[in-house]
Amino acid sequence: MAENNKDVYDDVSKEELEEKLFNRNFVKYGLDLNPVVSISAGVFVILFALYALFNLEHANEMFVLINDAIIQNADWVFILGSNFFIVVSLYFAFSKLGNVRIGGVHSKPEFSNFAWFSMLLSAGMGIGLMFWAVGEPLYHSEITPPIFVGEADSATTALAATFFHWGFHPWGIYALISLALAFFAYNKNLPLSLRSVFYPLLGDRVFGLIGDLIDTLAVLACLFGLATSLGLGAQQVNSGLNYLIGIEISVTVQVLLIAGITGIAVISVVSGIDKGVKFLSQLNIQIAFVVMLIVLILGPTGFIIRMFANSLGLYLNDFVQSSFFISVGDKEWQGSWSVFYLAWWISWSPFVGMFIARISRGRTIREFVLAVMIVPSMLSFLWLSTFGSTAIHLNEINNGALFQAVQDDLPVALFEMVNLLPMPLLEGLLRMFISGLATILIISFFVTSSDSGSLVVDNITSGGKLDSPVPQRVFWACMEGLVAAVLLIIGGEAALNALQTAVISTGLPFAILLTIMSISLLKSLQVSHQKQKSIRDVKHFKNIRRKLDKEKKGKKG
Repeated sequence: MAENNKDVYDDVSKEELEEKLFNRNFVKYGLDLNPVVSISAGVFVILFALYALFNLEHANEMFVLINDAIIQNADWVFILGSNFFIVVSLYFAFSKLGNVRIGGVHSKPEFSNFAWFSMLLSAGMGIGLMFWAVGEPLYHSEITPPIFVGEADSATTALAATFFHWGFHPWGIYALISLALAFFAYNKNLPLSLRSVFYPLLGDRVFGLIGDLIDTLAVLACLFGLATSLGLGAQQVNSGLNYLIGIEISVTVQVLLIAGITGIAVISVVSGIDKGVKFLSQLNIQIAFVVMLIVLILGPTGFIIRMFANSLGLYLNDFVQSSFFISVGDKEWQGSWSVFYLAWWISWSPFVGMFIARISRGRTIREFVLAVMIVPSMLSFLWLSTFGSTAIHLNEINNGALFQAVQDDLPVALFEMVNLLPMPLLEGLLRMFISGLATILIISFFVTSSDSGSLVVDNITSGGKLDSPVPQRVFWACMEGLVAAVLLIIGGEAALNALQTAVISTGLPFAILLTIMSISLLKSLQVSHQKQKSIRDVKHFKNIRRKLDKEKKGKKG
């Protein structure tokens, strides 16, 4: 418990934060950061890069062994844990706690619904949907997923399995951690940092070395996750430019692309959430809608609509069964897909959760949880249906040519699909237009991931401050690009895969932390609900007194 028998549910004053946390910050040369968290994270990043530089093959082997051991022995932690997070989130939404407003009774939303949803999807998994929308359904159509057992055809099962990986489970994880972060930051006046969610359990100790350790883990997960995505994204953009204008596929080109994307992200980061991040996120959704509409019209429209309805029905109908399915014998498919995704979403959750929390002040818990879980999931299902169904259809009529291309070079999958689309008019120009628009969208999604990630890492390393110095934001944006570029130079895709495996391995401790966090949040929300109810009761009582006083005055008159 907290020191001096202090009530751990009391709001923390700005003076207390300044004394216990912010006075530890290094404030010179345009910086305002927690030196323990920043130096620890920086040293670990450098050590990892050196490890990869001098013995990449050994690093790959070690991380693969660790990852395999986790999947073989702790797959049930990810599967049951993710279900628990969904149940807890829904409990918060539909119980009496759902009326609690993030930021207090009088708080109002900072962003419109469209801007809010745009930023949710862009930061959460926008780039992943671009990368996997064609490839994953094709893989599942070739190898039947064991999580759906029934009489559905292979195409429907393949798309339903893809829904399972990109639907309610990741967004349930994001909803829970972002709710906890937002509540403790805006309702309890704690810093917007992962350490804050453990305050009801650890008290003032979260302001010391224990809190520094928690925040360092969060920074590493964010930095490595973003660097991996940035590197893989550079490869996909390189594939698109190679298809469009014949630019060679090489590490040099990919490093230059990372430099360019990082430069745009720096401009966005300097502009802040209200301008740069918000603008790019809304632009992403608008371009994505245009690309999806074009593919829907040019592709097998009727087949896409039927696949969406059938796959969504299968996904929802078998949701409980598929959610609790744990392979007993052959774990290859589930380990490579479902457990891989769940571990990635959990390890990715500090970044996404922090960003969602940053933009969600003023929403009630019920509104927040239902919106975060349902709206991005449904938008993802529409996107996956359009591109996945088109890919499956084109693969069938072209004798497996698209699947072969995906196996040979996954980053080029989207552009190969566009190349196979039937074009009734202006074939060459239309293909170039669609591929060009898709390339712009990939770049835009990556810029959004980079700038939102930079803001999150900046928040954590500053001790949870929302408005840190501009040079510091620039520093972290450049650091993400530098890590990705260095790894590409050291070992190309092999180095990125090693980093990705390392990030996934952090999913296990984060799954445990999220479980503890759920208990912490429940305790604090119950107290907050009682306080909010008392405020409403007092207001109601005062209103009644006013009415009675008016009536008395009226009678006397």
